[in-house]
Amino acid sequence: MEVQDWIESSIRAFFCFTGIIGNFWLGLRSLPKSRSQVRTGDILFINLAVSNLITNCLVDLPEFLSHFVKSWITSPVYCGLTQFCHEISETSSIFTTMFISMYWHQKLVGSIKRGGASVQMDSLRLVAMLLGASWSVALVFSTPHIFIAEHDRNQSFEVCEEHFPTPAEKKTFDALYLTLANVVPIIGITYASIQIAITLLRSQKRINNQSKGNRSGTNVNPPSVPVAQRAEGTSQRSLESSRVACSSSKTVKTATNPPKPVQQTQVRSNPSSNNQIRAAKSVLAVATIFLFCWFTHLVLRIYSSFNLRSVLAVKLTNFIGASYLCFVPYVYLHGVRKLNCSCL
Repeated sequence: MEVQDWIESSIRAFFCFTGIIGNFWLGLRSLPKSRSQVRTGDILFINLAVSNLITNCLVDLPEFLSHFVKSWITSPVYCGLTQFCHEISETSSIFTTMFISMYWHQKLVGSIKRGGASVQMDSLRLVAMLLGASWSVALVFSTPHIFIAEHDRNQSFEVCEEHFPTPAEKKTFDALYLTLANVVPIIGITYASIQIAITLLRSQKRINNQSKGNRSGTNVNPPSVPVAQRAEGTSQRSLESSRVACSSSKTVKTATNPPKPVQQTQVRSNPSSNNQIRAAKSVLAVATIFLFCWFTHLVLRIYSSFNLRSVLAVKLTNFIGASYLCFVPYVYLHGVRKLNCSCL
């Protein structure tokens, strides 16, 4: 192979094996130890890991090995299965990323408004229905690639290409896929990410204000005896001297031992709240990476759909998708404090 081919193979191998390790790690660390410990976040992380591993193991790894076994590339079966696995994995991964963003948007934003109450996506039945629908959509858009993907017979084209019956059908298919499987999830992820970012900024501002108030040392003065209570004691003083004495003794005791002032607000928050904020920050980081990678991916895909012979655009599209699948699991693992080797 030439130097360019070696560089391309090395980058692809790095993305492939790093992605396999990261996504396998994410899925393994998200497995619940018992049925009672099944949580929505873990189910979504497992589904994301499975979706990404389809691309890592059934697309990236064969494409890396195909540089050494050239006969694979020219096989129609290879092209059809590769395109099918790539599309179903990509679509499921995009929808799962949207569900994760929506879930943590509800946990962070909705839960704060309702005082920590459970959110709608805590329902495992609802999450199962959403994931089932996303896999159904992915299957519908991925199945046609098995029958229309093939390699150019003269072997002058370096990637698999697809032949639709008519150009109009291709445009319709691409428009539906880009709208339902790319634009709609991107809008959902963007909205949820903006809401999460606003909530995190407000929370940080509130914590900073509390810290400044505590450092200034402004304490609430001990509450004095209410005016109405003093008036009532004065009116009864002429009728019952014993009650006056008792009342005055209580007043003296209250004055000498005033109620303790309200303790300064401690900035230390609930550990579960800290974990939610940390996880939400990781979701926000992943959403930022996703929007950057998939917007570029979307532009390149649209360009390659019009310029069928643009090998560079197709390769850049695959590299961007592979880089996203490679780094995202580690960001999630860091956010949920599972980036360690204690798998059990």
